[in-house]
Amino acid sequence: MLNQIAGFDANALRHPRKKTYGVKVGPVQVGGGAPIVVQSMTNTDTADVESTLQQTLELAEAGSEIVRWTVNVPEAAAAVPEIKKRLLDKGCKVPIIGDFHYNGHVLLTKYPACAAALDKYRINPGNVGAGQRRDEQFSTICKVAVDHGKPVRIGVNGGSLNQELVMRKMQENTDRNLGKESEEIINDCMVLSALESTELALESGLRHEQIIISCKTSRPRDLITVYRDLSNKTQQPLHLGLTEAGMGMKGLVWSSASLGVLLAEGIGDTIRISLTPRPGGDRREEVYACQELLQALGLRSFAPSVTACPGCGRTTSTTFQELAERTQDYIREMMPTWKTQYEGVETMTLAVMGCIVNGPGESKAANIGISLPGTGEAPRCPVYIDGEKKVTLEGTYDELAAAFRKLLDDYVSTKYPPKTEMVAK
Repeated sequence: MLNQIAGFDANALRHPRKKTYGVKVGPVQVGGGAPIVVQSMTNTDTADVESTLQQTLELAEAGSEIVRWTVNVPEAAAAVPEIKKRLLDKGCKVPIIGDFHYNGHVLLTKYPACAAALDKYRINPGNVGAGQRRDEQFSTICKVAVDHGKPVRIGVNGGSLNQELVMRKMQENTDRNLGKESEEIINDCMVLSALESTELALESGLRHEQIIISCKTSRPRDLITVYRDLSNKTQQPLHLGLTEAGMGMKGLVWSSASLGVLLAEGIGDTIRISLTPRPGGDRREEVYACQELLQALGLRSFAPSVTACPGCGRTTSTTFQELAERTQDYIREMMPTWKTQYEGVETMTLAVMGCIVNGPGESKAANIGISLPGTGEAPRCPVYIDGEKKVTLEGTYDELAAAFRKLLDDYVSTKYPPKTEMVAK
């Protein structure tokens, strides 16, 4: 049955990573066997130095290993070196990608300080120009990258695909009676655009070790088809993501459905989950989503995981839900500190359960687990540490939360060894 779902391979999780070149983006390696890299993108006006600086710091602290900025106007290009300087002054070395459309060849040429400050340039071959100017302007960006020793991402998008290429392939389909559907032709064109642009980048002086490719669409099945095809035709590192995942649950489900299949098959070297935030929403959610996906597949560990039951008629109290949420928030708050102090803390598991059915069992299976009382049960909460019952908590919700947090803090400080650099200091 599983093999019928989006072409899912039941043995996929045993597949090795596809072999790709290793590309250095600042201090981070993408591809070449390196761990899959988490990316995000600011949604601030890059010309606004303070807001872009602040959001970049937040994304980096949340665990984004590369951050992308829009560079669309002269004011944004002029601001890039100042923001980068302030980041470094604050000790933040996260690599920064400049996202260019339409006028990248102009901005990178007129603002050499911007070109020098960025760690990578993103080029959309569908938005780099038209006709004969397209190749010329694409090559200009590549040559700037060569001069500054920077890598590029050739980012093909289904929504901004080179229409001359599409029309040519549509006509070829008609003339040769190939019988392809329009979606199939679009998918073919995306892969062809990426491969042809890679060849042009190499002809412009870039090395294989300076080129990353992406071919994004907004439809999961098409994304899976395109990347399977692309991964068989190139050894360049691949950046995965839907062009627009959408908001909330829809964005999370669609991204997981597509990226999960590809990652399980060994395809992909860096990912972004492009969630649409609510007005004033937390941009860091897309970072957390990437981390949870990679951790769910056993590909990386970023933070302790919290198991919590979904609730049923036995759990009419909301205490276990509130404690699970507070525990998750506390872990995210503490991880920037814990990950610099303790070796292996990201592998810790917790369980916050709501009744006697699965509560004790799940709690025993976690490093730290608490089984809260369900409807009709005695108001006592046994806590298990590494499989053994250690204490039974009672009291108000605030008292329970404080006591459980103290047990968590004590576990972290006693079970995980200090990092080598901390010992040296």
